Amino acid sequence: MRPYAESADAPVTPLYRMIAYHLGWVSSDGASLAHPIRGKRIRPALAMLTCEALGGSIDDARGPTVAVELVHNFSLVHDDIQDRSDQRHGRDAVWKIWGAAQGINVGDGIFALAQLALVDGFGSNPRVGEAVRLLNSTCVRLVEGQFLDLHLESLGSVDRAGYDRMIGGKTAALIECSAALGALAAGADHDTVNRCGAFGRELGIAFQYQDDVLGVWGDERATGKPSGQDVRTRKKALPLVLALESAAGPRRAELDRLLAESGDLDDERVERVTALFDELGIREKAKQLVAERFEALGAAVLSALPPGRADDVLALCARLRVRTY
Repeated sequence: MRPYAESADAPVTPLYRMIAYHLGWVSSDGASLAHPIRGKRIRPALAMLTCEALGGSIDDARGPTVAVELVHNFSLVHDDIQDRSDQRHGRDAVWKIWGAAQGINVGDGIFALAQLALVDGFGSNPRVGEAVRLLNSTCVRLVEGQFLDLHLESLGSVDRAGYDRMIGGKTAALIECSAALGALAAGADHDTVNRCGAFGRELGIAFQYQDDVLGVWGDERATGKPSGQDVRTRKKALPLVLALESAAGPRRAELDRLLAESGDLDDERVERVTALFDELGIREKAKQLVAERFEALGAAVLSALPPGRADDVLALCARLRVRTY
């Protein structure tokens, strides 16, 4: 990614410094970090492993790999602005340091650089147009998912179907695209590309289900997020969606009352909502759904990749299944 996030043109050097800051390479003053800060890098790893499983090489996957990671980071920059999230990976978010306007520029710049990386990576490959269309249709789905996420915040209730549609765009679409682009870079036929996209989507759904469980019951020392933050902000994550579906009578009335109050929930209300989750058995229900999605994921991987070539992709899925952050 580094060649796409550097510029020696003095007037715009600060823009690329902000990009490098968000990507975890430098401090806010531009000094290189001895230990760069990295996210999980699930999407590029999946693109590379899928490409290799289908007979391609790391070089074949380079363009898609860089592109999907940059698109993911563009979405994070804008997400922080929309959610007014001050922190990203334990540091001040870009908008918090340089303001929302420059944060938007950083996100837009990263988005455009992702397009260049994809085209450069495919070079003269005749399927470059197919790859560009796939990435951009994915970005439309991602933005639709973000729209739905923000829209759901204004609703008193949401069902599983609405939640699944939201995460299918916000989270699963780009992971689906990562696997599909990896297959495309390997020269796979359209059916194989679609099957790889299908297991990528399963991984995206499973990943988000698990992320939502960790958002309520995870160890904040591992997750890097304050415990109960999703509850505090009334996030329509899996536990709350399941609680809204399960609660009835006095419990539903109490839950509605807690959610109807203005502002973030205070510690007392967070504890009470979490206690209602316990009374309704939400943690066990959510963990069962996570297990079911990872089970479906394994079957989808085996149906998409050639016999004996799925081990590395399955190993990645297994590591994600037991993650604590």
